[in-house]
Amino acid sequence: MEELVAAEVISVNQIGEGTRVCIDVIDQLDPLEGMLIGNTGHGYLLVLSENRSTETYPPRPFRINGGAFHHYLYLGEERTTYLAEAKPGLEVPLWCKGKVRKVSVGRVKMEKRPFLRVVCRVENDDQEISATVQEADSVHVMTVDQAAKPVLELKAGDRILCYPDEPGRHLGKKIEEEIKEY
Repeated sequence: MEELVAAEVISVNQIGEGTRVCIDVIDQLDPLEGMLIGNTGHGYLLVLSENRSTETYPPRPFRINGGAFHHYLYLGEERTTYLAEAKPGLEVPLWCKGKVRKVSVGRVKMEKRPFLRVVCRVENDDQEISATVQEADSVHVMTVDQAAKPVLELKAGDRILCYPDEPGRHLGKKIEEEIKEY
């Protein structure tokens, strides 16, 4: 199982409107269960299920808001897919309190929404990891204290969980190559 590590938030900035992708799975999700998503192969942030009430949104116990259309979705075993390519039937790994389970996607929902770009630095490393998440009170990430943190409240200095990786994929499978992603 991949070990999640701490990352310090460097910046959170509005980035504009685009297509967001929600992954609806065929089982009920724990409020602290989530999947790993990111802008680049350098690593992924743990974004949590929408199984909680917010001021503007009822709980969706089957949904994880995966963020921007271009994101990588980490599938485990050094494999990724693009959120844009996720389809019903795809098995996705879900992380919760140090455990992982796989659940199949039942539906993929895409809509235009505003986004935030979250940039983090892996603790004890210079590696940066970023994700483009929907600017909404229903979107949460996992803190190092195993608590849900709304992305609308994220700020520089916050510590959240991530999975560092090395870029270089061909059709979702890890390959050795020199690559630069930002």
